[in-house]
Amino acid sequence: MEWRLQQHGFDFTYDKRLYDRLHGGGAREVREHLMADRAFQDRSARFLENHDEPRAAATFSFEMHRPAALLTYLVPGLRFFHEGQTEGWKIRSSMHLGRRPRERVNPQIRAFYELLFKCLRRPEVHDGVFHLWQPRPAWDGNPTWSNFICFSWHDDAGRCSLAVANYAATQGQCYLPLDLDFLSGRKMRLSDLVGSAQYVRSGDEMKTRGLYLDLPAWGHHFFEVAPVEEAAGSRNKTAGRGERTEPALAFVD
Repeated sequence: MEWRLQQHGFDFTYDKRLYDRLHGGGAREVREHLMADRAFQDRSARFLENHDEPRAAATFSFEMHRPAALLTYLVPGLRFFHEGQTEGWKIRSSMHLGRRPRERVNPQIRAFYELLFKCLRRPEVHDGVFHLWQPRPAWDGNPTWSNFICFSWHDDAGRCSLAVANYAATQGQCYLPLDLDFLSGRKMRLSDLVGSAQYVRSGDEMKTRGLYLDLPAWGHHFFEVAPVEEAAGSRNKTAGRGERTEPALAFVD
């Protein structure tokens, strides 16, 4: 009833369907859900836990937790974070109880969310154009392309970021055509903002054949995409350091 409630005047509605599909590990279902009308997307409250749901750290494995968070919080909508989620708390306490046990902070989860919050500060993620991209088979007879969920943000200032995730428990491959005009005639540097991966790719090939992705189970990246000549002053200053240019994209550390 979320769309109906929005039409009746609710500013935001909980996106329980996205949560359920991420929890169930259904990449195709998640991708189809993100194809909904943008007006609905913008007024959906995205969450991985709240007072009615079990703790994310107790529900999702750490390997699954990270891509689920990327796909929840880097798409359009209201980003909803619950107390203790970014610390990796696992005990769900009733809100009627008025107290909860002390829990230790999970340093891996906290470090991941700190990177995620930096990604959320990027101007194009707030004011840019969102586009959900459709993967293609890497070769005939390879069905793993359907496990990929990929989207980008870009703005008029030339900033662009690209999220890619193999949302499955098995390794997968695909090609991802990116029909973005500014890619033409340029070499592009892809710098992972939630990991250490760096790649240089032909913008023309990214537009036509597509960006080749080969990721392990739950593999994911959130790339800053910038022309090579403009990327030298970015977060990762790797010019002249022999950046990796092999065709396969590696999993984030």
